[in-house]
Amino acid sequence: MIILIVSTMAKFMSVVRFKVKPGNEESFIDSMKKFSNPDGVITRKVIKTGERSYCSVVEWVDENSLANARQQMIAYLDTIRDILEELSSELGVTDPVSGPVIVDEQGNVVTPGSSISGKIKT
Repeated sequence: MIILIVSTMAKFMSVVRFKVKPGNEESFIDSMKKFSNPDGVITRKVIKTGERSYCSVVEWVDENSLANARQQMIAYLDTIRDILEELSSELGVTDPVSGPVIVDEQGNVVTPGSSISGKIKT
């Protein structure tokens, strides 16, 4: 018997770009490791995208979960704001984007650390 569960609520993603002030990367990474995920987080990853540049990538159960966690995340940002570089006068110290998941696929990596090879879907 196969049971298929279909959710009417779309998963939601948020991505926030940061640039860390020189000499503060270790503090930033330590702080990110200590951050306690709010309710509704499915996965959270922090990636290094360049010299002193990072992105937080969070998958949420739904948009309401992100909205409900907003104050907690702003309070956390306030604790690290002094080690972040201003990205622009319009953005401040973060560049956040979010939206519903429209493609959700798992990779085919069998061994952690190995890469996926194959054809691109057309």
